Amino acid sequence: MQRREMWLAYLMLAPTFAIILMIVAGPLLANFWISVKPVQLADLRPPTVLVNERVRGRPAADGDEATLEYRLRNSSRTEEIRNVVVKDQVPDGFNVAVVPDACALDGRALTCTIGTVEPGWSERLRLEGTVTEAFLSANRPERASEPEVSGDANNVLTNFDFTFENFQRIFSADEFWSVLRVTFYYTIFGTGGALVLGLFAAQLLNTVFVGRGFMRGLFLFPYVSPVIAVAFTWVVLFDPFSGTVNALLTKMGVVSDPINFFGQRAIEYSIFGIQMEFPLALTTVIAFEAWRYFPLSFLFILARMQSINTDMYEAAEMDGATPLQQFWYLSLPQLMGILSVLFLLRFIWTFNKFDDIFLLTGGNAGTRTLTVDVYEQGFALSNLGAGAAVAVVVFVVLVTFATLFIRFSPKEEGL
Repeated sequence: MQRREMWLAYLMLAPTFAIILMIVAGPLLANFWISVKPVQLADLRPPTVLVNERVRGRPAADGDEATLEYRLRNSSRTEEIRNVVVKDQVPDGFNVAVVPDACALDGRALTCTIGTVEPGWSERLRLEGTVTEAFLSANRPERASEPEVSGDANNVLTNFDFTFENFQRIFSADEFWSVLRVTFYYTIFGTGGALVLGLFAAQLLNTVFVGRGFMRGLFLFPYVSPVIAVAFTWVVLFDPFSGTVNALLTKMGVVSDPINFFGQRAIEYSIFGIQMEFPLALTTVIAFEAWRYFPLSFLFILARMQSINTDMYEAAEMDGATPLQQFWYLSLPQLMGILSVLFLLRFIWTFNKFDDIFLLTGGNAGTRTLTVDVYEQGFALSNLGAGAAVAVVVFVVLVTFATLFIRFSPKEEGL
């Protein structure tokens, strides 16, 4: 009975599993497929013969001569099209006198056998004839029927020719490794900053005071606000010419000249005679990332804090433990589980983050990450194969990190 019930449950859940598998695995498999193909943006449409039909001449009376012209063009400049055949219906009122050699006329049915056309091929087929009153009285009679084109072409998206050229290209470029370092730098410090701010906010608002509910709601503002609004606000505040932050810094004498926080790659400084660089734009973007996403950490950490038994805090206080000692030896061990989960989730989300950096800097001034590189390769350079290859690298890195983190991540005491 239990075995039958188990199989019945699996059978009832099978449609749900199938739908989820298609939603999740479909785009993922498509991305892997494209990454091993030299796919350009223009290859999204398979090669085809484009046809434009028009009437040449200016027939004005019954019996005037006219030409029905078909302009044919191969849409691809790299692939040939085989067995090309064009079919159409000659408009009523057009009496054909001369038919091109490649065409045959059966009543009003026109069939043109073109054969194989080369990449970038173009040709014009002209049907000479005369028109009648029926043709002249009709509105655009040549548009009465659309030409039908058939042919066989090699579609780079669906064929079984694979190559690792995309991966070779991205791995051999010095820029890729620089982008990878920036991505890890941005992800680790952005995730850590969000967790530290969230932990600080949760510790602050875990105590009882007047207006605590209002403050908890206010702390959620960065997370619930539209990213386009908060990003634009930060850009305006840190603008080097009219920004509030630069105005305050210059008025207070902290800096002599305005700082381009989102446009300056680095600031040079010297420590003990050693010349060093501080990544200004990247650090500003990381600060935005930590500020915008700390409320999520704050909510989870605060919920976990409120579930901790307060008796041990009372006992520790009676034993003379300071607040810092209570936090370090009592609160933090109890929070390790939720902090691990939050770090894993925020690491994955931040590693995949695109909109924040794109809105703030566009990936310039040393802030280009792998997700921005996917956009640049796929759309700015029209190389979808290279963009998909970078996306595969992102997937592999995140799967490897998640596997290792889950295996070795710290657990809460007592688990």
